[in-house]
Amino acid sequence: MEALIPVINKLQDVFNTVGADIIQLPQIAVVGTQSSGKSSVLESLVGKDLLPRGTGIVTRRPLILQLVHVDPEDRRKTCEENDPNAWKNGRLYKGVDGEEWGKFLHTKHKIYTNFDEIRQEIENETERISGNNKGISDEPIQLKIFSPHVVNLTLVDLPGITKVPVGDQPKDIELQIRELILKYISNPNCIILAVTAANTDMATSEALKVAREVDPDGRRTLAVVTKLDLMDAGTDAMDVLMGRVIPVKLGLIGVVNRSQLDINNKKNVADSIRDEHAFLQKKYPSLAARNGTKYLARTLNRLLMHHIRDCLPELKTRINVLAAQYQSLLSSYGEPVEDMSSTLLQLITKFATEYCNTIEGTAKYIETTELCGGARICYIFHETFGRTLESVDSLGGLTTIDVLTAIRNATGPRPALFVPEVSFELLVKRQVKRLEEPSLRCVELVHEEMQRIIQHCSNYSTQELLRFPKLHDAIVEVVTSLLRKRLPVTNEMVHNLVAIELAYINTKHPDFADACGLMNNNIEEQRRNRMRELPSAVPRDKMSGGAQGEQEGGTGTWRGMLKKGEEGQGEDKMKAQSPQKGHAVNLLDVRVPVARKLSAREQRDCEVIERLIKSYFLIVRKNIQDSVPKAVMHFLVNHVKDSLQSELVGQLYKPALLEDLLTESEDMAQRRNEAADMLKALQKASQVIAEIRETHLW
Repeated sequence: MEALIPVINKLQDVFNTVGADIIQLPQIAVVGTQSSGKSSVLESLVGKDLLPRGTGIVTRRPLILQLVHVDPEDRRKTCEENDPNAWKNGRLYKGVDGEEWGKFLHTKHKIYTNFDEIRQEIENETERISGNNKGISDEPIQLKIFSPHVVNLTLVDLPGITKVPVGDQPKDIELQIRELILKYISNPNCIILAVTAANTDMATSEALKVAREVDPDGRRTLAVVTKLDLMDAGTDAMDVLMGRVIPVKLGLIGVVNRSQLDINNKKNVADSIRDEHAFLQKKYPSLAARNGTKYLARTLNRLLMHHIRDCLPELKTRINVLAAQYQSLLSSYGEPVEDMSSTLLQLITKFATEYCNTIEGTAKYIETTELCGGARICYIFHETFGRTLESVDSLGGLTTIDVLTAIRNATGPRPALFVPEVSFELLVKRQVKRLEEPSLRCVELVHEEMQRIIQHCSNYSTQELLRFPKLHDAIVEVVTSLLRKRLPVTNEMVHNLVAIELAYINTKHPDFADACGLMNNNIEEQRRNRMRELPSAVPRDKMSGGAQGEQEGGTGTWRGMLKKGEEGQGEDKMKAQSPQKGHAVNLLDVRVPVARKLSAREQRDCEVIERLIKSYFLIVRKNIQDSVPKAVMHFLVNHVKDSLQSELVGQLYKPALLEDLLTESEDMAQRRNEAADMLKALQKASQVIAEIRETHLW
C-alpha cells in the first residue's frame, strides 16, 4: 500500500504540467488562520527548515509538498527521470551528495541539497507570480522532498485565513484567500488538516468553520492543535485533545512548534521534536503517545493511503472517460495542414457532398428539432404553396356587377344577342394572373431554404470548415452567388408558366368541355323547373316559344347554352315594374348602382360566366400547382446540386488563394495544443494507474 502515495505524486506531476484541476487527486490540504503555525507543522513533518517564515502573510501561493521516503542505501528510488544514464554505481549521476534533497517542478531537473536555497527559491517563485507586495496567487508551487526521515505524504500549504487587508493587499483579500482555500478543500478527495492554535478558543476556529462548510460530517477533517506550550498558566488542552469540545471524526492531534526565538537561534527540527516529546510526557502523560509531530506524520500517512485506496477506482474511471472526451475533441480540431491543395479539395468536395446529401435526405446528421433541406423544400411545395393556391378564390375580387360590366363592355355599342366570348377570356385571365404571386413566393421560399442549408452543413456536417473561417466565408459567398444567379432564371420560368396559361385560353380542354356539358344539363334542368312553376295566366304560345328556344339552344356548347337567356325578356318586362317609371334619368351622369336588382337574363349570364371562370380557373390552378415545383426543382435545386462542386473548385481551387483560405482561426492552434497536452497527460495518468497491481490496494 506504501506504493500508492508515489502513484498520486506522479499523477500530480503529470497534471500540474498542463495546469489541470479537472482531475481531483487525493491530497492533504493545510488550512488555518494566519500565524496559527501551519508552515511550522509542515516543517516538523519534513524535519527541515525549508519554508519562508515571519510574521504577517508569508504563504502567498499554494505549495504542493510531496514527501518521498528514500532508503539511504538504495538511491535508485530517487530517480524520477527513469533515465538509465542518470545512474552510476547506484548513485545519482547528477550529483546528489546529501542524504536529503529537494526538487521543484518549475526548475525541471535541478537538485537542491541546501534547504536554505529551497526556501529562497520558494520566496523568489512566490514574488515572480504574486509580486513583492502582500498579494496572493492561486498558481501552485510544486516541491518534492526526498529524505529517509519522512513518510510518504502529499500536502498542500495554503495561505492563512485573514480578515483585515494590510499593506498593499487588495480590499477583498479575505474573499480571495477564502475562495482559494475552498478551491482545494471542496475537492471530495481532499483530507482537510485544520490547524488551530491552542491559545485561542476552539469554538472560534476559522479553520474548523471553513472545513465544516465543505465537510459537514467531518469525515475528512483532521484537527491539529498547535502552540500547546503557549497556553495561559493554569489552563490545559486536555478537553480539546480528548475531543470533548469539538468532536472531529478523524481525531485531534496536539503538537508543539518552535518559537520565533528558536528559529532565530537556529534550533533544528530534530531537537524541537525531542523537546516536544518531553513536554507532552510532562504535561499530558496519558495522551503523549497519541500526540506530537511523529504521530501526526504516521496518522496522515495512514489516512492518505486509505483515502487513495478508496478514491482510486473512481479516479481510474474518470481519467478514462476524460481521455475519450479529449480524444474526440482533438479529432474535431483536426490535424495541422500539411498538403494544402489536397486539404482544400477534400473540404470543398466534402461540403458539396454534404450539401447535396442534405437536399436528398441522406446526410449523416439528421435534424430532429425542425424540417430542413429536401424535407423542407417538399413541405414548401406541397403544404405552403399547395395550401396558398387552394386558398386563392377562383372568383376573388370579382363581383356580379364586375362580370356584368365586362359582358357589356365586350359587346361594344350594339346590344348583344349572345354572351360575348371575349368577356369570359378577359375575366378568366384576370383571375389566372392572381396565381403568379404565390408561385414567385414559392421560388423565394425554396431559395431561402437553399441558403439555410449552407449554414446547416457548416454547423453540423463539415465542422472542419469552422477551423478555417476564411474558407468558410469563401464557400458561403460562392454558394450564395450561385443561388443568386439562379433566382432570376427560375423566377423567369415561373413567370412564363403563368404567361403560357394567359397566352391561350383553351376552351377545348377535355376537363373544361366536360364541365360545360355538365353545366348545360344543370341549367336546362333549372329552366324546366322554372317553366313548371309559371302561373296559368301565361299563354301557351309563350310556353311553347320557351320550349322551342330550349330545343334550339340545347346544342351542348356553352355559347348555345347562353342563348337561352333571350326568351326570358318577355317575362322580365312583366315582372320588373320599376318604382321610378315616370322619372327621366340621364344614365351618362349617374353610375349604375351596385345594389340594383338584376334582371333574370343578367342573372343567368353572370351565373354562366362565373361557373365557366371557376371551372377553367381550377384547371389552370391544377397545372400551376404541378408545374411550378417541377420548374423550381429543375432550374434552381437540381441545377445548384449539379454545378455546386465545379463552381466551388473553379472559384476557390487556385494556388494564389491556398494559403489565405487555409489560415486557421487564431485560437484553433492553441486549443489543439492544449487538448493534445491534456490528452497526453490523461494517457500518461492512465498508464500510471494501470501499473498499480490489485494487491497494492489491500
